[in-house]
Amino acid sequence: MLKEFKQFLLRGNVVDLAVGVVIGAAFGTIVSALVSDLITPFIGVIAKVPDFGSLSFTINGSQFMYGHFINALISFVLVAAAIFFFIIKPMNFLIAKSRKEPPADPTTKKCNECLSEIPVSAKRCAHCSQITS
Repeated sequence: MLKEFKQFLLRGNVVDLAVGVVIGAAFGTIVSALVSDLITPFIGVIAKVPDFGSLSFTINGSQFMYGHFINALISFVLVAAAIFFFIIKPMNFLIAKSRKEPPADPTTKKCNECLSEIPVSAKRCAHCSQITS
């Protein structure tokens, strides 16, 4: 049973998934820092709000922190855009490039006698009247 567990852990897809999760978490942290430290202040300069994280409103003593939601939404859009443009688009391009369509069936053939081009379905050559196979 321990041997099977070891084989399961060392299979390529499990290791790839673990690496992907770790890199994804690190990438998410980087994008969150980018949003909170650079993009949000830049948008704040334009919108005259210094930090979205501090935006909130209160109803009956309950505080609603919609600024954190705005930061999370910006982070999500940036992560999704980065994944789309840096992972999905290049992979789709590579997959499309590797899938070459088979060549189309020929529509003509050469006459055995005069070597002129004739339709594939022709029984006789139009140039020399030779019977073709």
